[in-house]
Amino acid sequence: MGTEGLQDRYINPYTDFGFKLLFGTAMNKELLISFLNALLLDREVIKDVTYLNTEHLGTQEYDRRAIFDVYCENDRGEKILVEMQRGEQQFFKDRSVYYATFPIREQAPRGVWDYELKCVYVVGILNFRFVEGAPDHYHHEVKLVDLRTREVFYDKLSFIYLEMPKFNKAEEELTTMFDKWMFVLRNLANLLERPRALQSRVFDRLFEAAEIAAFTPQRRSEYWESLKNYRDWNNVLNTNIRKSHERGLKEGLEEGLKKGMKKGMEEGLKAGMKQGMEAGMKQGREEGLEQGRIDAKKENARNLKNLGIATEVISQATGLSQKEIEEL
Repeated sequence: MGTEGLQDRYINPYTDFGFKLLFGTAMNKELLISFLNALLLDREVIKDVTYLNTEHLGTQEYDRRAIFDVYCENDRGEKILVEMQRGEQQFFKDRSVYYATFPIREQAPRGVWDYELKCVYVVGILNFRFVEGAPDHYHHEVKLVDLRTREVFYDKLSFIYLEMPKFNKAEEELTTMFDKWMFVLRNLANLLERPRALQSRVFDRLFEAAEIAAFTPQRRSEYWESLKNYRDWNNVLNTNIRKSHERGLKEGLEEGLKKGMKKGMEEGLKAGMKQGMEAGMKQGREEGLEQGRIDAKKENARNLKNLGIATEVISQATGLSQKEIEEL
């Protein structure tokens, strides 16, 4: 057993172990029910849930960057998929829609069927900024909408995203159950004492389940290993992405400036040196930045490949095709 996190009092819910312990086990399903009701802002009161098989969703930690799935069905037969997404992904929206198809298709029975469906909710807890330019908007609910009338066209499919880095409320600002759950998810691993604002029965259960000191030696060892994997994964990705981005951006800017100066001089001879230089420099910088991003992706993929990370995972992390990665 390692010594990582010996000063931590509560588990990190962003780890595989932590998320599944709090939300993916039958003994703690009251936590999941409370969280879901708070997330739905009490519009849909859930009284009970049944956990469903997530095998086809690819829940292994090495499979993909979003690894913590909870797939359940409420007391009305509605399907709910909860996912912790700890890193940004190029085709994240596509991926959310793709995973929504599983709980939809599973509702088709054998024999005669009139196509009536139960509601499907896809919940994404995002450890990154999903929408830039909206610093205070961290709760997104997405549905199919008629663009002309602005009315909901189909109310049985909902995508709910929580941008955790944007939630910055202090303890004294927590007024709703939704605020309290957001605070717990964002801050649990850093708490040394239980906040006064979190004194209800459901949080009694949460802090009891999350206290590391109460774990058996085996469970504590499993948690340290999960925490180590989480930290290693983040460190590898963040370090390589930062270095690759810096290198690619520098090279791209240099190349872009050269192209821009050349293009600017050519256009300047035709339509005025000053105007041509400005237009060429702008286009060159844009082309250089784009080339820099491409180079950064390739460099990042090359580093991850050298670390022995699976090609499929590298593809999802960088947006490059598996063929492009194999040719690096």
